[in-house]
Amino acid sequence: MTGLFAAEWWKIRSLRSTYYILAVVVVTVALSAFMAENAARTWDSGSAAVRASWDQTQPVEHVLLSLVQLCMAVLGVLVISAEYSTGMIRTSLVAAPRRGRMLLAKAGVVGAVALVVGELSVWAMHVVAELVVGERPIATYEAPLSDQVLPLLGLGLSVAVVALVGCGLGAVLRSTAGAIATLCTVLFVLPILVGAFLPLSWGERVTSMLLPSLAGQLSDLSGVGVLSPPGALAVMVAYVVVVLGAGTLLIMRRDV
Repeated sequence: MTGLFAAEWWKIRSLRSTYYILAVVVVTVALSAFMAENAARTWDSGSAAVRASWDQTQPVEHVLLSLVQLCMAVLGVLVISAEYSTGMIRTSLVAAPRRGRMLLAKAGVVGAVALVVGELSVWAMHVVAELVVGERPIATYEAPLSDQVLPLLGLGLSVAVVALVGCGLGAVLRSTAGAIATLCTVLFVLPILVGAFLPLSWGERVTSMLLPSLAGQLSDLSGVGVLSPPGALAVMVAYVVVVLGAGTLLIMRRDV
């Protein structure tokens, strides 16, 4: 297995798209500074009513999290779909005839990279926003860092989860465009459809189980979410197990 992990690590570093994706993540972190600066200017020039409304705003790391998740999910897709598009998958399967182990190695590398990138980007966005906002008593940024550690770790973990789902979808669909389209539907379209067509009571419960909603509930230590943090974590694990399990099953049954 060590050799498989080393091979997949080399492959992910050899993908040019890896560096493009990481560059987009860096731009996203930089965007957090712009958003925090805009918030600070709005606070400075706002009336008492405007300032009171800031109690309902989300920190920038929550707002921009979906972009980081999408970037890492695309990387997860490309790690395997790129091999199908180039035909390199045949070479990989010859070198690693135990196909389940090959996919496990890919998922392990993707998960590790996404976890590191997710944690670094989430913490960077949080720190940058705190520095820009400074001493302004904006409720969103008033919580001490000690209260933010677990929520921020949870947000970073969610990036790895979405990346692993992307890897599984790449294995299932074997198509970069199809897997990315499915991801965008799950992350951005499905929550809108659920909110638009289901009754409120059903909509809240179904929405709480959707992938985009889990990060906020995992990092919500106040208990106001539909799912508790352990419940959100369990659903995240279920997504990964189901999608990667389906990918493993299909890879083992297909000729290629």
